[in-house]
Amino acid sequence: MTASDSPTSSAFQRILIVRLSSMGDVIHALPAAAMLRAALPQATIGWLIEERWAELLCALPTPRSGARSPQRPLVDIIHTVNLKRWRSSLLSNQTWERMAAGLSDLRAVGYEVAVDLQGAIRSAILARWSGATVVYGAAQPRENLASMWYTRKVITRGTHVIEQYAELAEALIGRAVPIPSAVFPCDPLAEEAVDRRLRQRGITEFAILNPGAGWGAKQWPAERYGQVAKVLAQSGLKSIINFGPGEEALARAAESASDHTAEAMSFSISELLALVRRARLFIAGDTGPLHLAAALAVPVVAIFGPTDPARNGPFATRKIVLRHPESPNTLTHRVQPDPGILEITSHAVVRAAQQLLGAARG
Repeated sequence: MTASDSPTSSAFQRILIVRLSSMGDVIHALPAAAMLRAALPQATIGWLIEERWAELLCALPTPRSGARSPQRPLVDIIHTVNLKRWRSSLLSNQTWERMAAGLSDLRAVGYEVAVDLQGAIRSAILARWSGATVVYGAAQPRENLASMWYTRKVITRGTHVIEQYAELAEALIGRAVPIPSAVFPCDPLAEEAVDRRLRQRGITEFAILNPGAGWGAKQWPAERYGQVAKVLAQSGLKSIINFGPGEEALARAAESASDHTAEAMSFSISELLALVRRARLFIAGDTGPLHLAAALAVPVVAIFGPTDPARNGPFATRKIVLRHPESPNTLTHRVQPDPGILEITSHAVVRAAQQLLGAARG
């Protein structure tokens, strides 16, 4: 499982986790972070992450460093980057000043070891730039060249990405550790805001439907989500159509197809955490909010197309995964919907939803 001649975990008191993005992948990395925290309670643990996903680690407006609390439960320090914005303005002096300041703050901590959970060239380089003399990474990372920057290469054998991340954590800890649940921040203001929005709309028990996905090939048609919501409404269960930035059209299409029995609503990350905790069921494709629901132990109906649910599917919750056998296993970001995912009918999703809801009543 681990590389040879690895130091014992007790030798490390300042540890950096590198998992920059995206939402689902950061969520998949949280159990590994919880393993490190439990095994090394006195260690300083930092996390390098894209700014837009930092709310998964720290509630707003909680300080990004200092004593841990329910608002920042896992890590002592959060370092953020904004690679997309930086790439778009590389000729700007301000961009270079921000990059230099961020790198200076990162190196100032004096991290002894970094764990690259992303397996990309950019994350591996940042792990080394942190100043850590020991860098753990998978022996076969997602981008092969990333391994050039690792000093400790770990052979991972787990099928699911959560298991693979756990093996990297175990290599640093020096022993096998059970995989714990993900740990999320709790934002009292977001909890209150969600309760207020639900009360104003008279919503008590509800399902969440999420038509968006990272790229087109993973998207099940929005209108079919609406059809599912319409059937659920007939049995007395309200549906909330969750949507993020750029997904407004999808949400409105699903809402319209439900004959407006469902309601499209948008939430911040902290609010989405609060909302999902209250849901009876979550229905979505392979997308970050689905993995959030699974990590919070909410039953999920997962509609999969080109990505492999054995590797990326919902983990450690009650679930039904629907996938057509003709769907390929690929991470290529294609715009056109996967033909296999289009073969999954709204009736199949409704049956899966009713099965999970019936099991919950039992």
